[in-house]
Amino acid sequence: MAKRKGESFIESERADQFAATLEEATRSTTEGVKYFIEPAKGTLSRGKTRRHHFIFGRRGSGKSSLLNKLRSELTLDRMPVAYIDLETFKGHSYPDVLVSILIKTLDSYSEWFSTAGVFPASKQSFWQKLFGAKPRVKSIDGRKAGDLVKRLGDIRSELASLLSEPEELSRTRRAKQSKERKAEGSGSLEFGTGQASASASRSIATEREIADSYNSKKIEVLHRRIIDFKQIFSDLSSVSGKPSYLFLDDLYHIRSSNQAEVVDYFHRITKGTNTWMKIGTIKHRTQWYFFGQPPIGMKLGDDADEIDLDVTLEKYDLTKEFLIKVLDQFCREHESKVSDILSDGARDRLVLASGGVARDFLSIVRRSIDVTRQRLASNDRFRGDRISAEDVNKAGMGSRERISVEIRRMMILSH
Repeated sequence: MAKRKGESFIESERADQFAATLEEATRSTTEGVKYFIEPAKGTLSRGKTRRHHFIFGRRGSGKSSLLNKLRSELTLDRMPVAYIDLETFKGHSYPDVLVSILIKTLDSYSEWFSTAGVFPASKQSFWQKLFGAKPRVKSIDGRKAGDLVKRLGDIRSELASLLSEPEELSRTRRAKQSKERKAEGSGSLEFGTGQASASASRSIATEREIADSYNSKKIEVLHRRIIDFKQIFSDLSSVSGKPSYLFLDDLYHIRSSNQAEVVDYFHRITKGTNTWMKIGTIKHRTQWYFFGQPPIGMKLGDDADEIDLDVTLEKYDLTKEFLIKVLDQFCREHESKVSDILSDGARDRLVLASGGVARDFLSIVRRSIDVTRQRLASNDRFRGDRISAEDVNKAGMGSRERISVEIRRMMILSH
């Protein structure tokens, strides 16, 4: 919609749509991958490598956005991907949380092999809506994919039954045991001419039922199924002809005492199967490894590498460039430029107020639009018709304190 004569972008109806888009973007979605900007050059390429990775970053730093972008890129190359949002299982106890994640993993792979794995490139309604492009390689053999989906469904049903059982269950095995013994006997018969004797034997079968009671624990069942799960993960790769990927997002939502155990189990069932894990989490809220006999989890440097998305204000120029590029993606969709929205002073103030976090940056821009509109509506145009540094201060809700802290921190680092 065109602007009225003499009207700034902030005052136009287009700004309404722009603000709504920013608000929606504060939560990562599959459709939001079109706005993705690499926080550092090479981040996306590293995420595609055949290596386990922990993706560390503060809330809003872009962990989920990176994983969604990777899911899109890998799917276009027909590489199987399962994306699991671990926030769903917040508060679940162990081992139920592990069983639940396994179920969701099998569901996610089943969906992938039933849709993205086999859908032809001509199914534009699917590819354009979710990925914005056609697949770059041909589809997987439908018969093989169907057989795999059936097997995934069978194991999923077994896990669902296991999940409904108590953590420890008393079971009784019953068996029948048969035993044979011989019975012998003798007798005599009288005839007119004399007497004759005879003997005979026969087999008598006896049967009894034997009952054997024992306790069954869920975790022991899961340990016994490791070989079966490894075979499934191997088949994911063999059926597709390519490596497969498992994305576990927001690991920090799981109880800290169980995080390393969950990571350890998936590390064991994926090892040697050409399946690669990418685990998104907040570093200081995560226990990914415990040293012991045996050690539990994955050790950084040995079992996995890290991708750090915390673009901090210590690298101020890089952070500012990254955040402005993110905003520019939204501006272009609404036929505007960053310079139509922000004054030069507002750019720096926004970077400081957000602490370099992309989600916070976009949220404060969204609130700053309202503040600026209110200022212009009262005919206060002394600071111009774009978002000013003072508008950012008012929209930041405590951003002044954050700015002061960040400025002092930068001054200390510079000396």
